[in-house]
Amino acid sequence: MAARRGERDPPDARQNLLRAERAKKERRWQLLFTQYTVNPAHPVHMVSRKPMSWHENIQEPIDDEFLKLLHRAAVVPREKYSEPQTESQVIGWNTKPLVPFDRSDTRFYFPRQTTEITINGYPAPRGQMPKGQEESQR
Repeated sequence: MAARRGERDPPDARQNLLRAERAKKERRWQLLFTQYTVNPAHPVHMVSRKPMSWHENIQEPIDDEFLKLLHRAAVVPREKYSEPQTESQVIGWNTKPLVPFDRSDTRFYFPRQTTEITINGYPAPRGQMPKGQEESQR
């Protein structure tokens, strides 16, 4: 007999037996882990110290050799080496210009020029004066 809307038929006894057997098999192989350890294959390195931990706030002597190595690693390659070490460093290694820079020489110096577009951000319509020039002519 079909169940009315919202009501269900009672579960079949055979289905209940199958479900109970399956649950029993699953429980047999389940293990509850309560002891957790750190994975030795993947070491964890602490970067920052914990401010409230007493054993980490003990002042340790600074290793001068390690500090020198750390400072040398932070130096840019041009200060570290006399010549480029890789092919990528060859590009841009010599940054001094070949010709001395002269601002009066128009062949190499192109200063920015002011136009009505750079002043106002848009050109004035044809037949009208730009905003800055209207006030200066009055």
